[in-house]
Amino acid sequence: QVQLVESGGGLVQPGGSLRLSCVASGFTFSIDAMRWYRQAPGKEREWVAFISTNGGITNYANSVKGRFTISRDNAKNTVNLQMNSLKLDDTAVYYCRRGLTSDWGQGTQVTVSS
Repeated sequence: QVQLVESGGGLVQPGGSLRLSCVASGFTFSIDAMRWYRQAPGKEREWVAFISTNGGITNYANSVKGRFTISRDNAKNTVNLQMNSLKLDDTAVYYCRRGLTSDWGQGTQVTVSS
């Protein structure tokens, strides 16, 4: 069955960086676009970033544009999210999603705090 496993979350100070990874299995990873979302406490889940099947097209929410970079390695069935210049408002649980399907990872907590 489809599995998406995120990792790389943690506690970081404002201005710091983290790199999230999502390892996929159970489907042909290279033929699916991938997305990252996040959900902050008390808020709805929001889309963060998109990457096309071959990585040639990426797109970002305005709130993270210029600070976050999504990438993928189809040989390793992995999608990454490099997060730089982190802000307090970036605190959330981050999820990867297979395309627009109902396949989600379990999430990884990112906490930005001084």
